[in-house]
Amino acid sequence: MHAEINDGKKPVYSNKHVVKISLPILLSLLAQNIIQVIDTAFLGRVGEVELGASALAGIIYIAIYTIGFGFSMGSQILIGRRNGEKKFHQIGEIVIQGILFLLVPALLLIAVFKLGFTDTLMRLFESENVSEAVSDYLDWRVYGFVFAFANSTFRAFYIGIARTKVLTINSLVMALVNLVLDYGLIFGNFGLPEMGIGGAALASVIAEASSTLFFIVYTRKTVDLEKYGFRRITFKWSVVKKVLDISIYMMLQYLLSIVTWLMFFVFIENYLGERSLAVTNIVRSLYTIVTIPSHALGSAVNTMVSNTIGAGRQNEVLNLIKRVTLISLFSMLAIILIVAVAPRLMIHIYTNDTSLIDDTVAPLYVLLTSLPFYAIGTVLFSAVSGTGNTQRALFYEIITLSGYVLYTWFIVVYLRLSVGWAWTTEHVYWGQLMFFSLFYLRSKKWVHKKI
Repeated sequence: MHAEINDGKKPVYSNKHVVKISLPILLSLLAQNIIQVIDTAFLGRVGEVELGASALAGIIYIAIYTIGFGFSMGSQILIGRRNGEKKFHQIGEIVIQGILFLLVPALLLIAVFKLGFTDTLMRLFESENVSEAVSDYLDWRVYGFVFAFANSTFRAFYIGIARTKVLTINSLVMALVNLVLDYGLIFGNFGLPEMGIGGAALASVIAEASSTLFFIVYTRKTVDLEKYGFRRITFKWSVVKKVLDISIYMMLQYLLSIVTWLMFFVFIENYLGERSLAVTNIVRSLYTIVTIPSHALGSAVNTMVSNTIGAGRQNEVLNLIKRVTLISLFSMLAIILIVAVAPRLMIHIYTNDTSLIDDTVAPLYVLLTSLPFYAIGTVLFSAVSGTGNTQRALFYEIITLSGYVLYTWFIVVYLRLSVGWAWTTEHVYWGQLMFFSLFYLRSKKWVHKKI
């Protein structure tokens, strides 16, 4: 579905448009996160150490992945702006240059990990069992960088031009491949080797490769390659530099965010123990699921703001953000109610251990109280980036993360409070980000920004 840009009195994006663009993103995120749920649920049956280690290993992988994801988000903003300006022929070269450029750091990262960087990372952890499991996972998982970086660029293209339905189909393909291979490679079914946590990593890599293949075939078959300028596959540094001018701040923003997220888990593992780490991983996995609607709306508002500004309709931006924020908030309140009614049922997906379930209930309730802040904050902060001022977004992220780290250290390291108390960090993080984003958007300093 193409964004409807018009010159009449109707807004560029009605509530119907918001839903049509956001829903496929939501479904694609759901399918992607089902992969993580499956991994976590299967590994919870392997052992408590593997359950906790998969969280640490996954966050390390995501921390590195932010290099490609941050670059692709810069691409998405630029694609959205060019789409709004109807400069369609410039969009294809943004996508092509993005894929070619990201291939270099992907290959370098694989080499770095294989030459001993994994061993260096293992020094972060107190438990030898956890270190060994994390290492087993990363040994295979790093091969996914090539495919993950390419997929993030394709995703940026389709969100940027507001054709998001394909994301759902792609994610379903990934989820299906991952489900079958997880079951086979973790437990040794279908005649495949029993690899435990390493099998979960290899399954994810193959699923990402299938996603890349799908995007290539789908783009060639359904996209007007001439209209969007896909015919010329040559490296152009000028295009890469244009994207980097926007994305470098987002790359740093996402990297800092994930690194501090990793610090949270390291603090838990080092100071509260393996059981607390397992509890935290279950809460983290549920967190990613329940925040999917707001996450999808945040991704959508990013490109909708960019498209609206590109169409010269800056006066509509604040109203658009307000409407999307309210949709996000009311959706989240409904989810909170559902989870609050049956928390043990949700936790049971990941483990049969009744004591582990008991220990997870309280931290999960704490998390639920932070979700309204998430629902509002993620939309507002995504809108800040959508205006093209990624430098300002990075500045707000740095201030927010500083407060987050200090609070986490105080709660976990200094006071040694429970896992439930540790999850109050989400209130601190999203409360700050919500305030800063609202302040910037209401200032209207973004109205005349060129990208």
